[in-house]
Amino acid sequence: MNNEDNELILETLRQKTEPVERTELMIESGVLEQEHFNNAISYLDSKGEIVVIKRKKIALPEVAGYVRATIVRSNKWFSFAHPEDDSEDIFIHTSSSKGAMPGDKVMLKNVRTEEKGPSGEVDKILEKGSRIITGVVEREKGKAGKAYVMPDSGFAFRLRIVKGGELKSKNGDKVKAAIAYDQREKRIYARVIHIYGRADSARVCADAIIDANGIPVKFSVPVKHEAALKAAEPITQEEISRRLDLRDEPIFTIDGADAKDLDDAVSVKKLESGWELGVHIADVSHYVTEGSKLDESAMDRGTSVYFADRVIPMLPVEISNGCCSLNSGVNKLTFSAIINLDKRGEIVDYRFEKSVINSKVRGVYSEVNAIIDGTADEQIKEKYAPVYKSIFDAQELALILKEKAKQRGELEIETTELRFELDSNGVCTSVAQRERGQAEELIEQFMICANRAAALYAKNALIPFVYRVHEAPEADRLETLSELAASCGFSVRRLKEGVHQTDLAELINKSKETKYARLISMQVLRTMAKARYDDRPLGHFGLSLEDYCHFTSPIRRYPDTSIHRILTDLVSGVPIDKIQAHYADFAKESARMSSERELRAMRAERETEKCYAAEYMTSHLGEQYDGIVSGITNRGLFVCIDNGIEGFVDLTEDERSFFEYDGAAVTTDRRSGRSYSIGDTVHIEVIAASVPMGTVDFRFA
Repeated sequence: MNNEDNELILETLRQKTEPVERTELMIESGVLEQEHFNNAISYLDSKGEIVVIKRKKIALPEVAGYVRATIVRSNKWFSFAHPEDDSEDIFIHTSSSKGAMPGDKVMLKNVRTEEKGPSGEVDKILEKGSRIITGVVEREKGKAGKAYVMPDSGFAFRLRIVKGGELKSKNGDKVKAAIAYDQREKRIYARVIHIYGRADSARVCADAIIDANGIPVKFSVPVKHEAALKAAEPITQEEISRRLDLRDEPIFTIDGADAKDLDDAVSVKKLESGWELGVHIADVSHYVTEGSKLDESAMDRGTSVYFADRVIPMLPVEISNGCCSLNSGVNKLTFSAIINLDKRGEIVDYRFEKSVINSKVRGVYSEVNAIIDGTADEQIKEKYAPVYKSIFDAQELALILKEKAKQRGELEIETTELRFELDSNGVCTSVAQRERGQAEELIEQFMICANRAAALYAKNALIPFVYRVHEAPEADRLETLSELAASCGFSVRRLKEGVHQTDLAELINKSKETKYARLISMQVLRTMAKARYDDRPLGHFGLSLEDYCHFTSPIRRYPDTSIHRILTDLVSGVPIDKIQAHYADFAKESARMSSERELRAMRAERETEKCYAAEYMTSHLGEQYDGIVSGITNRGLFVCIDNGIEGFVDLTEDERSFFEYDGAAVTTDRRSGRSYSIGDTVHIEVIAASVPMGTVDFRFA
């Protein structure tokens, strides 16, 4: 493969508005060696970079009307493919699918717009997706009964298990299966390769979800060995002498009561001119060194993943809960951001230094909240005595920073975060919405301030870096938001391309006074691009900041570890040109990998959360609740009850009704005139809950 030949051909085709004859393309591109040209065409065609039409003409896919896409779901009769450009899904009849399965990257031809939406045909499969699925075994009754796997996702029909391919699976087991397409019979078969356990257990389903998403659970022996050696290294006086010694400072941590990986500590001093904020972060890069087994493993994992019953850490516990956790009363190596702010909360200057601290208090959110609101008992006050004044100074600064954030247009999008409690058998026994107090907001504001300072530091130094970026919403998504907001009675004059954060913040604030608060907040969230990592400082739209990164959680996020490593060289005096040469490619790769791994973790966390919510509701079937209509589709309503669990009311089951959805916020029964809109209060009964599917069904009570 010759990349130069490939690029010459692609560059020539980019200038064409119609397919080009092979000979003409060969001459114009300058790739005149026949073998080289043919090899390049073959390679580009296989990757879907070009299309070859009837072996004679060549074009870019978009020029020839072809579309690159990924099969996202299938049933027995048709599939849907999602185009790379994020446009509307394309319908494909099974007879035109060429055996493509969910997850396959395909090239589509004959793409056309029809009354029900776009449709097309698979020209070829560019890259096969995983042929491993998870699902639930379904067995027909009787000795000769056939066995099937009902896949968890992608396939909307059950797959026949080949004879002898069941292992010892029973009806209702959660399993992993290998699938294959039988060209002769034109059908997909499955073979069970692993049995997780009973599918009505959320813990078992979580095992399957973790596996299906390719999240590594165990660390290799070399990684564990290296972690043990690093964790056993003492902090020497020589190491302390090279660092800023902050061991006598009133530094403290604030985390959840059950947190074990304490990676950030803070200190606050009120000055005549304003404030000195210290954000002291575990110096993970001191232990996780470039090129080590620990580093390779951390980059591959990308992030820690959090579930109701477990944490899958990015780093072994010897590092995450041991030498790098900022436990109180113990000397710890840190990377400190010392930030000076004026009385209005504006950053005046900052410096970053390798440091050593000795946290005075292991703070807990609930206890600090009690101190702030004046309800703390004497025992709590005694525990926090070394930092008692600092807490109130910190709260005063946090309120100033919060007000600054509002003024610049930071978007306060309300999302529901659930907290699950499990019994000794791992069964979910309680679900509630997680509450945020002033202590949580205090830490959030300080972390944002440190992240902002780190990004400014790197950008001004012109060094390679991993930024946290969040781009402005696209015009078509803003149009959808505008239509929805208008249907709810809000002014939409400013909701157009070039919208400022303050305009969206104003819409969210106005909606808080109405029943549409949740709908508007969620639609604003959908309007946004996904936050990600990039080696370019593209800004953070949601926070309304030009420069932002993730500096504060290197124990659980690899991008933070990455920039600690880069900033270590900067503060150590390594010349800028050497930093640029050494880290340019690393920053790009870290940003790419970190973004991919973050999406993987979020997907797995979201899927398991649904399973635990469904498991909880299985013990509450027949019970009635008041709920709020949180979403509407053509088929029915999503209703959210007080504990934050969402279920679905199917409006198509009542043959006496014919509901019509307006596409925005209201569905109306054309026969009775009865209507439901987002934000309405309804009384429901729980009628079903599927743990493996992560679904809950309601009906009106």
